[in-house]
Amino acid sequence: MHNFTPFPVLKTNRLILRNLLESDVDAIFKLRSNPETMKFIPRPLATSKEEAMNHIQLIQNKTKENEGINWAICLQENLELIGIIGHYRIKPEHFRSEIGYMLLPEFQSNGIMTEAIKEVVKYGFNEMDLNSIEGIIDPKNSASGRVLEKNGFIKEAHFLEYEFYDGQFLDTAIYSILKKNCSYL
Repeated sequence: MHNFTPFPVLKTNRLILRNLLESDVDAIFKLRSNPETMKFIPRPLATSKEEAMNHIQLIQNKTKENEGINWAICLQENLELIGIIGHYRIKPEHFRSEIGYMLLPEFQSNGIMTEAIKEVVKYGFNEMDLNSIEGIIDPKNSASGRVLEKNGFIKEAHFLEYEFYDGQFLDTAIYSILKKNCSYL
């Protein structure tokens, strides 16, 4: 099991991936209450800043317990949260994790998430000693599928009516990358 204390800050050419703070509550509320950013995530929209704060505290607790790690995605010139990314479901016994990510719509389609995923994948393989990393997405989210493929993930499965949410059955696509196949380590 990996220990996330002290919290690892990651840097790329344009980004700083830092710890999620309680002061990020407004940005988390903006992310999780936005129908556009939540369109492919089978979770209810946040309806209050209290719900956003509860989400931050959940993430912080998972990090303290070494059960998951999530970063605030920030541009280097401005450390305000514009998205989140992390290894939020870790299976240490299988040397595997699932990554998840969200980005405010005004920052999408300019390579930010591709850059963030690459850094989080490198951290997973190099620091957490993972063998494989998966991304589980809504198959209708073609942008998410493309960003995973840009980072070397392969679509492994498409499960029909895999989850039940909000009165309907939803399909799920699973992408993954193996350490031995990662070209950017």
